[in-house]
Amino acid sequence: MTDEQPRPPLPPFTRETAVEKVRLAEDGWNTRDPRKVALAYTVDSRWRNRAEFATGRDEIVAFLTRKWDRELDYRLIKELWAFDGNRIAVRFAYEWHDDSRNWFRSYGNENWEFDDNGLMRRRHASINDLPIKESERKYHWPLGRRPDDHPGLSDLGL
Repeated sequence: MTDEQPRPPLPPFTRETAVEKVRLAEDGWNTRDPRKVALAYTVDSRWRNRAEFATGRDEIVAFLTRKWDRELDYRLIKELWAFDGNRIAVRFAYEWHDDSRNWFRSYGNENWEFDDNGLMRRRHASINDLPIKESERKYHWPLGRRPDDHPGLSDLGL
């Protein structure tokens, strides 16, 4: 347990609270604000993201800053895959382009573990990038939070 303020919903998760936690994470990442996103993680959180490892909020902020400097016009959708106790597994896909306007859809899976205050203490992500044409994009909402009426991954056939 940490001295930080609780970040509901808290474990143990039900299906409804796990879905809510996933959407809150998606909303946070779609801000593309590294400092705000890092507050969802414990001060000593441990990450594996592709082949990169980060420990603690400062390293998470540095990682996310590099990520969003490279992955432009980033839009993300996450979907609950499974949950149990203080763990959640998600699948996700996000669209972005590089500084040469080459578009990609990145697909992945994440395994999360939370502390008693609802802060994520472990995040393991596996991600693959698929080059796409701009005309193949499926995410067209304005930058920021995905609108509630925008289809999710399953609805989009992803």
